[in-house]
Amino acid sequence: MKLKRENTVRYAVVGLGYISQTAALPAFGHTESSQLVALISGDDEKRRELGNKYSVPTYDYDKLEEAIRKEQIEALYIATPNTLHREYVERAARQHVHSLCEKPMATTEADCRAMIRAAQENGVKLMIAYRLHFADSNVEAVELAKSGKLGELRIFQSLFSMQVTKGNPRIKLQTGGGTLYDIGIYCINAARYLFQDEPEEVYGISARGKDERFVEVEEMVSGVLRFPGERLAAFTCSFGAADNAVYDVVGTKGTLRVESAYEYSIGSKWKITVGEHQHERSFAPGDQFAAELDYFSDCILTNREPEPSGMEGLADIRIINALYESTKTKSPVRVERIQKEQRPGQSQEIKREPPGQPPELIHVRPAHS
Repeated sequence: MKLKRENTVRYAVVGLGYISQTAALPAFGHTESSQLVALISGDDEKRRELGNKYSVPTYDYDKLEEAIRKEQIEALYIATPNTLHREYVERAARQHVHSLCEKPMATTEADCRAMIRAAQENGVKLMIAYRLHFADSNVEAVELAKSGKLGELRIFQSLFSMQVTKGNPRIKLQTGGGTLYDIGIYCINAARYLFQDEPEEVYGISARGKDERFVEVEEMVSGVLRFPGERLAAFTCSFGAADNAVYDVVGTKGTLRVESAYEYSIGSKWKITVGEHQHERSFAPGDQFAAELDYFSDCILTNREPEPSGMEGLADIRIINALYESTKTKSPVRVERIQKEQRPGQSQEIKREPPGQPPELIHVRPAHS
């Protein structure tokens, strides 16, 4: 058993798929207050090879409670398929273990609320892994938006697209796949934190061609969100187009464009235009997963509530499901606004050493081509 380092939180990673292998597990090498002590997976080969690689004990999914007891686990990083997030948050909570759960939080409002309730009733913390809430480019964009330098914000627009590989869990309905759950959520979340508000009404339209990848879920979705003050946010997310990840914020005085806005392995770039003046700024890459792990660990160690809480996850899921309803009814859908007290800002900015070369994958398909 690895001994607890002073002022650290002991983590198990639950689910050893693409995001765990490429980002979360390597991130523990860059953390300051987060210690990897166990791996949980149903795949024998993953457990064997990754357990050896990271020198930690491994357990099957049905041995989670045993692992918590034996390895003195204090927190889980949950990266199972989306439809299983609730199960592991609830199992952890019953053992008085905190949960850092990947987004989307779940696929239904009922599951989100059950996860929040489980954490509250058992006195543990629940954070949803919105890594961009700690990334310099995005939290500094929030401060710029609030500063008034762009004037009154009126428009948000975004594109997020990639070519997803055939058979990937992202395009399987049973595991909670779909463009809105997987990548549209980034656009929705960015609009919410830049406008510092919640939408009142949404309209969505989906499309799919004849590509055999998109039998169970849509190829792409475009959405429009109406915010209080007659502000509009529009975005398109796609699993069948070339890589793109950009957003624009347009105010009455100027605009901000953020390129590579949602990526975690490369840096991003700003372009600010106010009148005839233009300014560009580049942001170097950093380990966003290490940053969010250490933020959550600090919340546990200092007994404070994390900013991207369960309510943050619930807010996005309510919007996503309203958009999916709109794609079916072909009509706008009203969304009851959730009252939010906490939102990301520059005070949460955390920079960690950038990730290294992508590791060799064990029993995992590349997420996209």
